[in-house]
Amino acid sequence: MKDVSAEMRPIIGKHVNEARDVLTAAFEETAKLLEEKKVAAQLASESIDVTLPGRPVATGHRHILTQTSEEIEDIFIGMGYQVVDGFEVEQDYYNFERMNLPKDHPARDMQDTFYITEEILLRTHTSPVQARAMDAHDFSKGPLKMISPGRVFRRDTDDATHSHQFHQIEGLVVGKNISMADLQGTLQLIVQKMFGEERQIRLRPSYFPFTEPSVEVDVSCFKCGGEGCNVCKKTGWIEIMGAGMVHPRVLEMSGIDATVYSGFAFGLGQERVAMLRYGINDIRGFYQGDVRFSEQFK
Repeated sequence: MKDVSAEMRPIIGKHVNEARDVLTAAFEETAKLLEEKKVAAQLASESIDVTLPGRPVATGHRHILTQTSEEIEDIFIGMGYQVVDGFEVEQDYYNFERMNLPKDHPARDMQDTFYITEEILLRTHTSPVQARAMDAHDFSKGPLKMISPGRVFRRDTDDATHSHQFHQIEGLVVGKNISMADLQGTLQLIVQKMFGEERQIRLRPSYFPFTEPSVEVDVSCFKCGGEGCNVCKKTGWIEIMGAGMVHPRVLEMSGIDATVYSGFAFGLGQERVAMLRYGINDIRGFYQGDVRFSEQFK
């Protein structure tokens, strides 16, 4: 352009700009056509079969013991009970002495215990929660109705029916004029809600240091209907839980007047309930983490 006269420069510059615009537009149009041909060729060579099944999405679910615990808790919540949690690491005082088991009581031999120190242990039952609840409850506002679910520990050798850890749900009702008839009616209702309306219960005399009188609770066999089979060992009954009227001494240790107030207590194992309901014959399956076992109870 330096050799072009001043008069011609605007004219030539205009034509150069027009030519540049034409070439740029042609280049962009060609690039667009090439991209469209590339996409068309790719679509022609690749296809998606929309009739194929989708890939399954792995979903988690609650453990069978969690499901069982929540089902039992829902039963009691519907009956007006409160759910109270407690400590797994517990004082010897609350675990034993408050349950009418002083240090020299022979019944302490009934439970082998994991001691951390002389006075600290892994709880052997959820009963200490009940002791603390009785201490804190204001009975002038009405009776105490509670359950205490949780994990407990015993020095048992693991086998098909025993585990060094398992889960309990213990219940407690304390108020005025609570009787053995109230206990029996409550147990009957619990069993029917857990195992079916046609189930019946049977109470057998037993012994627990923290209840007097004490009973073992049997439920009519849900496989044979009480006729006798391999599940109930030909008896027609299956042991399901222990229960009894709260020992006056246990009430008195919480500052409760045992001449005015009375109560009942019961306890059952969550694993025991799940094994009976689902036909599980080895308690170790709950803890071994085998996905094939857990997937049966989605």
